[in-house]
Amino acid sequence: MKHGDLTRKVIGCAMEVHGVLGNGFQEKVYHIALGREFELQQLNFTQEVDMNIFYKDAHCGTRRVDFLIQGIILVEIKAVIELEDRHLNQAMNYLEAYNLEIGLLINFGATSLQFKRVHNNKFKHS
Repeated sequence: MKHGDLTRKVIGCAMEVHGVLGNGFQEKVYHIALGREFELQQLNFTQEVDMNIFYKDAHCGTRRVDFLIQGIILVEIKAVIELEDRHLNQAMNYLEAYNLEIGLLINFGATSLQFKRVHNNKFKHS
């Protein structure tokens, strides 16, 4: 599995946050806590990254990605009761729009932490 060690480390950080905070908070609380856990685990990351979206070479706007780990793993977080297809579609769209190969969709809102590893089949190596 490509970047398996890194994605496992990210998921471990999310499990730690969920284990301490549980569910029921707003997404922003988990965002701050997860960023802190990434720091404690010495992960190289950026947060709330504005990324441009293009359609046929025309700039259409920007979207903000929750986290970008080591410039290669997109992490999108949610705090909802249950992940839905639209959340997965959003993560897939981000991967394709930013030409990233691997992403994680993490949900802190359920009783147990939910996560999905997302792979961009349209990824183009630079």
